[in-house]
Amino acid sequence: MISREQLEKNQVWLYAFVLVIAAGFGLLWPESGESLDRTISFVLAILMYGMFAQIPFFRLKEALSNRKFMYALLLVNYIAVPVLVWGLTRFLPADPAILLGVFLVLLTPCIDYVIVFTHLGRGNEKLVLVSTPILFVTQMLFLPVYLWLFMGEKAAEIVSVGPFLEAFFGLIVDPLILALLTQWWSTRQPRGERFLDATAWLPVPFMALTLFVVVASQIAKLYSSFDSIIQVIPVYAAYMAITPIIARIISHLFRLDTGAGRALIFSAGTRNSLVVLPFALALPEPLNGVASAVIVTQTIVELIGELVYIRLVPKVLLRGAEGIAKKQK
Repeated sequence: MISREQLEKNQVWLYAFVLVIAAGFGLLWPESGESLDRTISFVLAILMYGMFAQIPFFRLKEALSNRKFMYALLLVNYIAVPVLVWGLTRFLPADPAILLGVFLVLLTPCIDYVIVFTHLGRGNEKLVLVSTPILFVTQMLFLPVYLWLFMGEKAAEIVSVGPFLEAFFGLIVDPLILALLTQWWSTRQPRGERFLDATAWLPVPFMALTLFVVVASQIAKLYSSFDSIIQVIPVYAAYMAITPIIARIISHLFRLDTGAGRALIFSAGTRNSLVVLPFALALPEPLNGVASAVIVTQTIVELIGELVYIRLVPKVLLRGAEGIAKKQK
């Protein structure tokens, strides 16, 4: 029987396999794929709960103890990245759906599988783990601000408050409250601790299931939004190529150690596509189809980019003592 550690270690390849299967399913049986659309919210809610349950919300003091890393993390994600995103989107057409999709996904740092990618890239994944509560709270606060700065009245015109609030409470707030209650229960009773341990099995299979449901149900929209997709792929590729360099510079400025520097690079490059997808789906027709297609495309580009990251970051961009020792031999 496969262990949870083995499942987590091989999850990147699992996601890649699921993406291929989902794309094939959605293209071969488009009607069946589109029928999965109504299950997205349910699957996402379980995934969000599973992910939130693993975020150490009650360890904020530990996260704040490494202030240099925290300052660098906030600087790269909420100052450097927004400036870069604003610059890259100048090359995109003034299509509100495309721009909103790109802004939603690139302005929100990942809080889940970035931990795994950081580990695979020989970074300090514990720093990322204890920082996830702060990243989650800050991105929910900063996202509306940046949407207003970058899109102004256009964002207000196309965003319906009702569906957005419904998506936010149903897929973010409710799972978050349940996760906090689970963590609180785990500190009070052994049964609660066992239950919390069991929830650690949820993220990987439900991430895979979410990817399948999302891609299978949205692949037709990707096909029909091909013109939009072609335009955002270079932006996503450029983003993944430039952010590691920016994070490397900031890491040097803050004099972070090798593990923390690598963690900063992965945080800068990895985005929160599945968390913001409900917001895109809450947009009115036909904007939701284009915006969700733009976000799903980022997930696919990012997965390919992360496979490059986990090799280049520790061996080329930010080598540590182990890399220097190998070269000397």
